[in-house]
Amino acid sequence: MRITRLQVKNLRRHRDLDLPLNPGLTVIRGPNESGKTTIQRALELALTRRVTSSAGDIDGLRPWGSGEDDRPWVRLEFEQDDAEGTITRGFVEKSFRGTRGTVTVNDGVGSTSDPNEADLALAEITGIPSEAFFRSTASVRHHELDGLQRDEAALRDRLQASISGADRGTSRAKKQLEKALYELGKGGDKNPGRIKATESGLAQETAALRNGESGLAQLERDRDTLAGARDRRTEADATLIERRSLLEKARMAERLIAERTAAQERFERYRSAVQVGTEIASMETAHPSKIELPTLREIVGKLREAARRIGDINAALASEVHVNYAVEAPTPRAWRPTAIAAIAIIVGAVLVAGAAFLHLLPGDFADKPVSLLGMEIPLPGATLLAGLLVLFAVVLALVGRSQRIRALDWHREKEMRDAEIERRLRGRSQLEQELQMAEVMLQDQLAAIGLPDVSAVEALAAEEEEHVGTILRKRAQLEGLVGREPVETLPELRDAAAGEIEQKTAALEHLGPIAKEARARERLEMEVVDAERATDRARDDEAQARARVDQNPVDADEVSAHAERVAALSEQLAAYQRRARVYETTLRAIEAAETATMRTATRYLERRMVADLERVTAGRYRRVAVDDTDLGIRVYAPERGDWVDVTALSQGTLDLVYLAARIGLVRLVTGDRRPPLVLDDPFVTLDDVRAKRALELLKEISRDFQVIYLTTSERYDKAADAVRVLEAPTEVTPEDAAAAPSAAAKPHTAVHS
Repeated sequence: MRITRLQVKNLRRHRDLDLPLNPGLTVIRGPNESGKTTIQRALELALTRRVTSSAGDIDGLRPWGSGEDDRPWVRLEFEQDDAEGTITRGFVEKSFRGTRGTVTVNDGVGSTSDPNEADLALAEITGIPSEAFFRSTASVRHHELDGLQRDEAALRDRLQASISGADRGTSRAKKQLEKALYELGKGGDKNPGRIKATESGLAQETAALRNGESGLAQLERDRDTLAGARDRRTEADATLIERRSLLEKARMAERLIAERTAAQERFERYRSAVQVGTEIASMETAHPSKIELPTLREIVGKLREAARRIGDINAALASEVHVNYAVEAPTPRAWRPTAIAAIAIIVGAVLVAGAAFLHLLPGDFADKPVSLLGMEIPLPGATLLAGLLVLFAVVLALVGRSQRIRALDWHREKEMRDAEIERRLRGRSQLEQELQMAEVMLQDQLAAIGLPDVSAVEALAAEEEEHVGTILRKRAQLEGLVGREPVETLPELRDAAAGEIEQKTAALEHLGPIAKEARARERLEMEVVDAERATDRARDDEAQARARVDQNPVDADEVSAHAERVAALSEQLAAYQRRARVYETTLRAIEAAETATMRTATRYLERRMVADLERVTAGRYRRVAVDDTDLGIRVYAPERGDWVDVTALSQGTLDLVYLAARIGLVRLVTGDRRPPLVLDDPFVTLDDVRAKRALELLKEISRDFQVIYLTTSERYDKAADAVRVLEAPTEVTPEDAAAAPSAAAKPHTAVHS
């Protein structure tokens, strides 16, 4: 690729630059701030930078004081030889407007405006894959010679492509492999790799699966326990139901027995009642007397009263015949003289006592004790006499009172006897009349009932009384049996009770042996209580087992999912590990291939650099060694007779060595592509002799590569195929403008050939 024309707008100093270039060696000369570095930057942007880049350095490339729409714009016109040796012409035009940037690449055969396709097309044309690679090889600034800033991956890719003929290098593959290995194998806890993440996930899932399987096993045991408890509870319920059924049968049997017993008792009562009713009915039709009992009782009473009256009258008449009405009056004693004598004696006693008190009696008689019957009485004679008189008077008074009472009683009895004699004499005729009437009435009553005498009537009454009493007793017995139940309904009730007995007996027979077992209800009640307790225990066991099952958080689907994830993670881990082994094997193979490639490349560089260094240094350095791993360069120093690192050489020799290395790298890595070499005064540190030799070397290189040399010196003008001169800026501050009135007021860019 050889650039024939460069057009730049709104790029730092160059607001509008149109610069023709020679296909060979073009020297672009200008003083400081004339825009040489800007031209080099424009070439780098046009050949390598994506037009849609939003990097901050793009805005920094805009001219000072430019408007918002003043964006960097670059256009390159170039020519190249195709595979048949024919020269084709094309152009590259880029407008850097961030995401709205536009690009057009025309290689003389086709055209594209897609940013991705444009970058690929430019990389294909120039052989330069990236901006960093371009700046590490074909675009050299004088202050970057010793610091290569190479894109080692791109260098390795280009080296491999140039040696193996492949279209692409291995750096991208290595980066992808290393990135993949890093992603697979990195071990940070915060940002683990896929293998560690998978191992961690597998460990977690395995632990979860283990816990889940343990939980499932426990759940299975709990479910077995629950099933057993449920079976026991079902069995206990069945037993309880059976016992309750048997108990109900036993109770029913007892009830049926009691009802049958009651029915039997009712049957017996109704049967007895029917029999008693029949007897009552027969007795009601067979009374001994045709006269009703109350009337018969009344007749018997009247007959008895009449017979009694007749007997009384006869007895009275009989007693009247024998009564003696001559009664002698007793001779009463005279009680009055006795009373008078007693009073007189009492008065005498009082007088004796008064005389004794008044001492009117003789002294011996009044004061001395009296001897009586040989006994001496310790009382005075007067006192004793008075006492004896009083005593005798009292005796007489009592006798007189008795006489008076006997006299009074005799007079009373005499009056009563006289009255009785008078009454009897007056009532005899009445008694005879009453006797006649009573006898007539008695005969009439006997004739009325057809019986001869009262005893026959009394016998009939007694027989009727007994008959009626028997009927009443029967009726009382009937009422005691059935109450006031009508007699005509008793046979029906008896038959109903008999039917009920038969029904209850059949029901008891249907109940089976439980109906005949003694104390079956008590036994079954105890068994029901035991069965209820067993059922409660079985239900409690079932509830506890169900609670354990419900409390078990394990889920079979979740455990299955854990198992599936464990299997998937195991497969994934095996795949990752297998992939890591494949990647490591591939990476080692690539590194081995790169080592071989770098070994070939370094040998090539050594051959090319030896020729260039020997020519420029006039044979001082004839031996060069390039490290196979990092392209480190050593030279054989004749003074030391040994190898030294180029960093130990002078700055000019160091720049020369790195320039030779870069040119060799460009030849090696670009293969059959020929990108332009853009050099920003790399010989500034060389003396005139070595600079002349180096320029001659560039002159020879320009026959194969287009060389664009940027410098401030005129010593390269004679060797150049074309020289383009840039003018320095002329604007100054107002103070300087007064001192230099000839300075131009408007900036401009001039190019001279």
